[in-house]
Amino acid sequence: MSRPLQIDFVSDIACPWCAVGLASLQRALARLGDEVDAHITLHPFELNPDMGPQGERIVDYIGRKYGRTPEQIKEAQAVIRERGAREGFVFGERNRVYNTFDAHRLLHWARIEGRQLPLKLALLGAYHGEGKDPSDRNVLIEAARSVGLDGDKAREILESGTYADEVRAEEREFQQLGIQSVPAIILDRKFLVSGGQPSEAFEEAIRKVIGEQA
Repeated sequence: MSRPLQIDFVSDIACPWCAVGLASLQRALARLGDEVDAHITLHPFELNPDMGPQGERIVDYIGRKYGRTPEQIKEAQAVIRERGAREGFVFGERNRVYNTFDAHRLLHWARIEGRQLPLKLALLGAYHGEGKDPSDRNVLIEAARSVGLDGDKAREILESGTYADEVRAEEREFQQLGIQSVPAIILDRKFLVSGGQPSEAFEEAIRKVIGEQA
């Protein structure tokens, strides 16, 4: 019999380790098969909430925020590409980082429509795979349409500011719970897995949680 499991995945589209972590989680769930009946809910987190509309070059942003040299950034990106490939996520060229607040508003709507996870995957692929701008409303609408959402409704939401308060309230909620970095994955609302862990680590953690349920 499948064990029910709530998975709360706190992340940002701008975060490459979030792309790795989600791919790892999905691989772990695929291996677990009928052992677990998982329900994934995605929650917003902004790595760069004050980013301007034109974005910023990754090498400048990471260098300023974390004090890394261009060589260190290049090495880190190579590690991320390798980890992504291992879990089935293909990274392309990403030269800039962008504001993601509108994307989170659209993901909030997609949750209501039952298409949140497909939209998240489409947005991660658009940015990390194709280097598209996730703050560009046309990119967001294209992603929404690609997963079966109403493009006109998506445009209406983006242009009206709908769900802005809900996204900010949810961001505050998880910050108050102590989430300061992403991805943060909460299993069964009590067991935290941090970072872009390999699929084996997710599988082990999930087996532990469903074992405790039993």
